Amino acid sequence: MKAPVRVGVFGLLGSGNLGNDGSLEAVLGYLRAEHPQASVDALCGGPEVVTARYGIPATRLHWYRGEYRTASRAGAVAGKGLGKLVDVVRTAAWVRRHDVVIVPGMGVLEATLPLRPWGFPYSLFLLCASGRLFGTRVALVGVGAGPIGNRLTRGLVRRSARLAAYRSYRDAQSRDALREMGVDTARDEIYPDLAFALPTPPSSELPDSPPGQGGSPIAPSGPPGPVCVGVMDFHGGDDDRARAEEIHRRYLDGTTRFVRALIEDGRPVRLLTGDECDRSVVAAILEAVDSPLVTASEATSLADLMKETAAADTVVATRYHNLVCALKAGTPTLALSYAAKSDALMDRMGLAAYCHPAREMDADRLLEQFRALEKRSTELRRTLAERNLVAARQLREQFTALTAALFPTTDHAQARTRQETP
Repeated sequence: MKAPVRVGVFGLLGSGNLGNDGSLEAVLGYLRAEHPQASVDALCGGPEVVTARYGIPATRLHWYRGEYRTASRAGAVAGKGLGKLVDVVRTAAWVRRHDVVIVPGMGVLEATLPLRPWGFPYSLFLLCASGRLFGTRVALVGVGAGPIGNRLTRGLVRRSARLAAYRSYRDAQSRDALREMGVDTARDEIYPDLAFALPTPPSSELPDSPPGQGGSPIAPSGPPGPVCVGVMDFHGGDDDRARAEEIHRRYLDGTTRFVRALIEDGRPVRLLTGDECDRSVVAAILEAVDSPLVTASEATSLADLMKETAAADTVVATRYHNLVCALKAGTPTLALSYAAKSDALMDRMGLAAYCHPAREMDADRLLEQFRALEKRSTELRRTLAERNLVAARQLREQFTALTAALFPTTDHAQARTRQETP
């Protein structure tokens, strides 16, 4: 009897970022549907969360538990240094036990947020180098990439990408960024973000909303309905460290002013997050506005976020996967764009005109864009419905290509048969 294929999933999973976990969920859905006999486990940031939520064994990504805390004392510095050496052995041993390792989505090849080279870029390099050493096929699936200023970070990312057995990207600019770093991307493909493969919540699961409002494919006929505002603990990117606090203050002040303007118009506002660190921004806005019209979501997954955004008339959001959820739910959306990936996503979904730079937050200008967006609500819902059908088809192609690249030929034939069966 043929032994099951041993599949590992790798990344900052289970660490509080809903987008990362949504990408994992999409890949697990693919594996369970197309390769149900595969043995799956994870090397990740939050192993207890991943095991509890997704039912797979998981191992901690770093030996040193204080990896992502700032090391100021000698003991912490020594612990981090020792951890880097121990992780070489731990990562290699984990990779060696697998036939395939999948890095599911995420911006693993970019530095749009503050990033240290000896953090995740180093971990990714260890993974890809171990895969090449032991003959384990490492796949970077639907990942994000971008220009990287730091020379060491850029070098680790470039080497990791070159060592991977398979690469695909969530937008064209990611592939272009890798090519500009010197990676041969001639055979690499572009597909929508993996989260578009997640199921859209049925209307029966949506929160109650007035007739004609919230997730309807037609324009609301009653009074204006709720607005979801997705916030982020935003301090700029890796190259903005010198003015990080200035960027954060402008973003927070502008978002607060925008929320206040909405409630002055009588609009209920639902604040969304995408990472545990965003809760401080929610708390600051709630304290500043102090209105019963403003409430905070307790979403713990992308499915929860989709339900929230589907029930809204309109969404204004910063985090990339808040945008993904709103667009997949078919709700007219305005992006507070902090990176080119947000602009690319909005363009793919037909809403390129509705982006506002998060670094240059202007509440008055944002309000103008918001009102213009709402005037086109009916038209944009139709556009999103069409673009979502295209995204679903493209992701089926992504998973077929992944099977062909990583799994035995017989599995590929079986997967293709299932896909083509009505």
